[in-house]
Amino acid sequence: MKQQVFEGTGVALVTPFRAGEIDRDGLTDMVEHVIEGGVNFIVALGTTGEAITLSGGERQLVLDTIKKAANGRVPLVAGCFGGNNTRQLCSSFEQFDLDGFSAVMSHAPSYNKPPQEGLYQHYMAVAEASPLPIILYNVPGRTASNIEAETIVRLAEASPKFVAVKEASGDLVQAMHIAKNKPDSLALLSGDDPLTLPMLACGAKGVISVVANAYPETFSGMVRAALRGDWQKARELHFTLLDLYPWLFVDGNPAGVKAALETMGLCSKEVRLPLSTIQKDHFRLLKAEMRKIEQNEPVKT
Repeated sequence: MKQQVFEGTGVALVTPFRAGEIDRDGLTDMVEHVIEGGVNFIVALGTTGEAITLSGGERQLVLDTIKKAANGRVPLVAGCFGGNNTRQLCSSFEQFDLDGFSAVMSHAPSYNKPPQEGLYQHYMAVAEASPLPIILYNVPGRTASNIEAETIVRLAEASPKFVAVKEASGDLVQAMHIAKNKPDSLALLSGDDPLTLPMLACGAKGVISVVANAYPETFSGMVRAALRGDWQKARELHFTLLDLYPWLFVDGNPAGVKAALETMGLCSKEVRLPLSTIQKDHFRLLKAEMRKIEQNEPVKT
């Protein structure tokens, strides 16, 4: 398979549920929605896809459903290859059929709090085991381990398997150090929707987004405008969604974006425990922001 270049808007796709089970029709509808909205690639089974609460069989069902629905129109990434047991993680690749996928995404180990050398050796072992290119996922707010800029650059220089990093530390200085020092073979991708525009200004090539589930046209339009240097248009589209972001994450991800999707008639707001659905008052405020977007949304590009 030709190695994909991961740029533009990737969407961390939700996994719709209905009465506790995976809603395959809802998942198919979501694939159509985001592709029609202009996203450049789809990430299945990331944080937003609630992979951590799915069984191995359910994860494969999600991968198969997305693959069938996408039908080769955009590159696909399997986001369920992270863990804090390196040996177990390396053996897990044998458990999944990844035909039709262009890369895997691997979050940093959680709970162990490894040092930078441990993170480096962990990822080099994963690179040896993975049949596909790897997108590093740095999200210390969830994992309690930060892959520092120097380690990310070191990994990218050590192995061609590392093709991108989803940088979700929330630290723009760290992101700038990655952008400055990384090899050309590594794409810097934003992992925080509200910080995507400033990260693009500092050299990021794209994003793996939550809000693009609900507003793929607006968010993808912002990314495209920034990448072509139309900063005025990019700011306009960025500000369109800015006040929505707090309500997408106030009760955890993906409770907020699933509530938005239910309002749009795309899928249920149902999530799996230990997550819970968005609180009633927050849902009301979320819908109020969505109405403002509908009334004032600028022409997309």
